[in-house]
Amino acid sequence: MNVLITGITGMVGSHLADFILENTDWDIFGMCRWRSPLDNINHLLDRVNCKDRVYLIDGDLCDILSLQRAIEVSKPDYVFHLAAQSYPTTSFSSPIHTLDVNILGTARLLEALRHCDGIDPIIHVCASSEVFGRVPKEKLPIAENCPFHPASPYAISKSGTDLLGRFHAEAYGQKVMTTRMFTHTGPRRGDVFAESTFAKQIAMIEANLIPPIVKTGNLNSLRTWADVRDAVRAYYMLVTINPTPGEFYNIGGTHTQTIEEMLDFLISLSTRSKEIKIETDPERIRPLDADAQIPDTSKFYKHTGWKPQIPFEQTMTDLLEYWRSHIKKNGAVLVR
Repeated sequence: MNVLITGITGMVGSHLADFILENTDWDIFGMCRWRSPLDNINHLLDRVNCKDRVYLIDGDLCDILSLQRAIEVSKPDYVFHLAAQSYPTTSFSSPIHTLDVNILGTARLLEALRHCDGIDPIIHVCASSEVFGRVPKEKLPIAENCPFHPASPYAISKSGTDLLGRFHAEAYGQKVMTTRMFTHTGPRRGDVFAESTFAKQIAMIEANLIPPIVKTGNLNSLRTWADVRDAVRAYYMLVTINPTPGEFYNIGGTHTQTIEEMLDFLISLSTRSKEIKIETDPERIRPLDADAQIPDTSKFYKHTGWKPQIPFEQTMTDLLEYWRSHIKKNGAVLVR
C-alpha cells in the first residue's frame, strides 16, 4: 500500500508518519514544499536517504502541476490531506493566502486525484473544529450538525475545505471523508498556538533566556484537549475501519478547561513556577475568537471505537519537555 501525506513536515503529519511506520507496512510519500523546515522529521531522514519506506515529494497546494506530479509518483491507496495554512491568528493578517491555500489548494488536490488514471484512493480531508466558531451554550457539546459560524479567515477557509470534501464524495464518487478535529497538541506543536507558546516561554524562562513572564492572549476561551498521537491513531482508524465516502466526523479529547487553567497547569510543571508571572499581550488577542470548543464525538466512537488514551497531564508534560530539549539544543529562539 502507498500513502500520500500532504504536510508531512507538520506536527500532525510527522506523527502520522511515525504511526504508519510502526503499525503498518505501507510506503509513505510525504509531500512538502522545498522550503519547508524538516525539524519535525529529522528522525526520518535516514529512511528518506536510504529510500526505506519514506519518500519526500516537492509539492505546493498553490501549484496544480506539482500536485499532479506528486500523485503520479506516489500512486496512493490512501491520502491524508493535512497541509494547510493552519494558524488562525496569521489568517487575520494573510486572509487571501489562507483562503487560497486551504480552499483552492484542497480543490486542486481533489481535482488532481480525480483525474489521475489508475487510482481510486481513500481520502481524508482534514477540516477543523474552528468551522463551528462561536457556539451558543445550548448547542454544547458540539455535534456534527451544529451550524458553522467561523470566527477567523482560517475558520472560513476550513469551512470551504470541509464542504469541498463532501462535495467531491457526493458529486464525483470519490472516497472522501472529512474530520473536524478539536484542539490537539503535544511534541512538535507550532509555537504560534497557545499551549505551545506557553510551554516554549516557560522553557526559555528556565534557561534564563527571558524574564519570568509568560505573555498571553485571551485566557477565557474553553477548549477540549487531545493528544496529537491519539489524533493520528483516529485518522488511521478513519480510513481503515469501514471507510464511508461522504461522511464527516467530530474528533476530540475529553479534558475540557479554559486556556487559563491549562496555563496554570503548565506553570505548575516548571522548576521556576513560584517566580512566573502572567501578562496579557494585546498583540496576542484575536479580533474574534471561538470561545467554547467542546465536542460531541459519539458518531466517530460508534463508527470506529476510537477514544483518547493519553491523559492531558502527559500531553502537557511531553510538550514542555519537547521545548526544553529544543531550546537546550538550539539555544536562543524567537520569542513569540
